[in-house]
Amino acid sequence: MKKKIVVLLTGILAASMMLAGCEGSKGLETDSLNISQYKGVEVDQVSKPDEITDKDVEDAIQATLQTNATTNDITDRAVKSGDTVNIDFVGKIDGVEFEGGSGTDYPLTIGSGQFIEGFEDSVVDHNIGDTYDWEGKFPDNYNKTEYAGKPVVFTITVKSISEQVVPELNDEFVKTVSEKSKNVKEYKKEVKKQLEDDAQTTYKDTLTQKVWQKVLDNTKVKKYPKKKVKEISDSLVEQYKTAAEYYQTDYETFLKEQMGSSVEDFEAQVDEAAKSSVKQQLVTDAIADKEKIKMDDKEYEKQLKKIADAYGYEDIKAVKEAASEEDLKEIALNNMVKEWLTEHCVQVASK
Repeated sequence: MKKKIVVLLTGILAASMMLAGCEGSKGLETDSLNISQYKGVEVDQVSKPDEITDKDVEDAIQATLQTNATTNDITDRAVKSGDTVNIDFVGKIDGVEFEGGSGTDYPLTIGSGQFIEGFEDSVVDHNIGDTYDWEGKFPDNYNKTEYAGKPVVFTITVKSISEQVVPELNDEFVKTVSEKSKNVKEYKKEVKKQLEDDAQTTYKDTLTQKVWQKVLDNTKVKKYPKKKVKEISDSLVEQYKTAAEYYQTDYETFLKEQMGSSVEDFEAQVDEAAKSSVKQQLVTDAIADKEKIKMDDKEYEKQLKKIADAYGYEDIKAVKEAASEEDLKEIALNNMVKEWLTEHCVQVASK
C-alpha cells in the first residue's frame, strides 16, 4: 500500500548564532526562528537490532509460504483438524433458540477456537451433508452472563469442506517469489539479508524521528510566513470541501458527521497543521544553509530512490508522477538534513 507523501513547504534561509561555551555552532537564529540546539542534541538511546537467527529466517519463509498457500475443495473425505468448513448451525437453550446462537453459510476453520470448547471438535469426522446435534455447555465465565454455565444444544449441518495447501519450499518455489535467488540456499541468505536490512532501517528511522522531534522541540518560530501558512490551510480545507461534495453534503455537515467537529474547530486544527508543516521546512532550510548541505543531481536521484522505497512506490518514475519536482526536492532535502542531524546526535543510555 502506498503511503501519502507529506509535502514539506519552502521556508526562509538564515544565519547562525554561537552558543557560549560550546565548540562550534550548536544552535542558530534567523529572522523567522530560533533553534537553541540542533547539533549534538541528546536523545534516549535506541537499542541496536538483535542478531537475525536461523529461526527468524525460518519464520519469515514460513510466513511467505502461508501467503502463497492455495485452497482445495474437499469432497472425498470427512472433516479433519485444520480444515475450513462451511456450516449452518442453530443453538438452543432449554429448547429455545437464543440471540446470536445461529448462523448460515458460516466459514469455520477447525482449531481456530471461535466457538465454545468442544463445538469445533464435534465437526471433525463428519462429511458434507451431515446434520447432527451437539450438546455442550457455556463456560462459567462466558462474556454474556445470561448464558454462562448453561447447557446448550447446537444443530450443525456441514455444507462444504476445504483445506489450505501450503507450497513446499524448493527451488521451483523460490523462483516464483524471488528475482535474485535460484535455489533454497540462496533464498535463505537473501531473506536473512532482507531481515537485517529491515531491522537496521527500523533502528535508523526510530533514532532519526527522535532526533528530529528534539530539534523541533528546541525550535521557536518568531514569525510565520502568513502567505505560505494560508496557502497550505486553504489547500487542506479545499480537500475536505471536495470530499463533502463527493458525499453529496455541505461542508459543515460533512465535518460534523465525519470528523465530529465544527467548522471553526476544524479550521483551527488545519491552521496548526499548516504551521507545523511550515515550521519543519523553516528548520530544514535553516540547517541546510548553515551546514552547507547541498543536493546535486546525483544526490537527488539517490534520495528519490529512498523516497520510493519509504512510500511504497515501484520506482523513481512512479514517485515523479505522484508529486511535483519542487515538492520532491523539499522532501529530499529534509531527509538529508535529518540524516545529518542523526549522524551528529548523542544517544544517552536510560538510567
